[in-house]
Amino acid sequence: MSAVEKKQPALAGEHETPKSHQTNGSDFSDAGIDPKAESRLVRKLDLIIFPTFFVIYMMSFLDRINISNARIQGMVEDLDLTGNRFNIALFTYYISYILLEVPSNMVIKRFRPSLYLSTLMFCWGIINMCMGFVHSYNSLIGLRFLLGIFEAGVLPGIIYVTSMYYKRHEYQKRMSFFFCSTVVAGAFGGLLAYAISKLEGQHGFAAWRWIFIIEGAITSTFAIIAAFLIIDWPEQTKYLTAGEKELLRRRLAADVDESCRMDVLDKASFQRIMSDYKIWLGALVYLGVGVPGLSGTFFLPTILLEFKWKAQEAQLRTIPVYVLAGGTMLIGAWASDRLRHRFSFFVAATSMVTIGYGMLLAQEGKSRDFKFGAVFLVFGGAYMVTPIALAWLQNNLSGHWKRSFGSSIQVTIGNIAGIIASNIYLVNEAPTYVTGYSVSLAMMWLGMISATILFLLMWRENKKRDAGERDDRLRLPEELKNNLGDDYPSFRFAL
Repeated sequence: MSAVEKKQPALAGEHETPKSHQTNGSDFSDAGIDPKAESRLVRKLDLIIFPTFFVIYMMSFLDRINISNARIQGMVEDLDLTGNRFNIALFTYYISYILLEVPSNMVIKRFRPSLYLSTLMFCWGIINMCMGFVHSYNSLIGLRFLLGIFEAGVLPGIIYVTSMYYKRHEYQKRMSFFFCSTVVAGAFGGLLAYAISKLEGQHGFAAWRWIFIIEGAITSTFAIIAAFLIIDWPEQTKYLTAGEKELLRRRLAADVDESCRMDVLDKASFQRIMSDYKIWLGALVYLGVGVPGLSGTFFLPTILLEFKWKAQEAQLRTIPVYVLAGGTMLIGAWASDRLRHRFSFFVAATSMVTIGYGMLLAQEGKSRDFKFGAVFLVFGGAYMVTPIALAWLQNNLSGHWKRSFGSSIQVTIGNIAGIIASNIYLVNEAPTYVTGYSVSLAMMWLGMISATILFLLMWRENKKRDAGERDDRLRLPEELKNNLGDDYPSFRFAL
């Protein structure tokens, strides 16, 4: 890495002189901003940005988890996925996925997101189609590894791009709407798998093969359209006029002091990024809450099959579970932004997940309805806080490079959850899956404890800044002072 990187082009909300040194990060003067014009701009951004990203991530998630639908439609027998082979196929994806997330977010800075993300999407769609034609376990493993390579840059890239367009307390509900794409993917995946199961034997292909072929073809087709729809960086986008770009810059400056920037990646800024406790704790939060959600997603059809439903019935009964998860996600997002508070929602979600897993671990002799109800609690709690975990960290990072590294590091470490979730539901423990339920519960509490520490440290830091204990940073040389990111004394953390 070079000692000093070329200064990045101006981005909304990251330039000019500070308006104040006594602010909580959302109280800068917004004098001169027309509220009606601002409202029109936000509505326009909502319509441009999130519908496209919603579909992209929905297809990404669907193409990642459709192997769980294929599993109960005959894939295990056809590819001889005995023992832990299915688990290996699941976590192989996450090896390449995890390794390439940080590099991908460094690459996307150099390209137009519209071209970069749509190219990734087209490639993983083709790979997903190819999985419908495999005839060996080794071929499946190779394609899952390739799938991880091309999906690695999608989530950190979307988080990075979208965070450049919204104020901090506007962002949570939009991220939760975006993450409803995973809920739709899960529910739609079950419904689509149920419909595709009717194609069993058509043109000599088993139903599980059609799942990959059809869903991969849909992804690649949409990727071509998405290349013309995805929004680029604020200074590049074709969707905003010069006046709207200036309004965007000013409204973001009213949310976060423009002095809280990090435009240059040098040794000092890199050290600040790597030593930032928020990034590492935020990653642990995302890792912890990710295991219940991902393990549930991977094995939900299998779990419901163990509740003595037939394969097609189990596919259909995944739908109401995802509907409830989507509801808690949206309600949590609305309340979190309304209250301008994040931490309490981790407490509520952890309580729901704890009760749910407690019921599943004590399922001996209980009815199917009892066990099915527990699944709703687990999904409701786990899905509610997943987008909050991502938005909370982005709320508390400032500066181009800080956000780039922060989002990719969080998602990279957080997605170790995929490896854990892939290997804790053991075939020989069916139907009770004690290891799967116990490890998922323990990881949820890892997320809760990490969130508690993060909350307390940021609360303490806000108090110190209120007392002027960080004002000595204002006496640093200009090149250091103007590259502090959220270490700038006027920045206040969202709790």
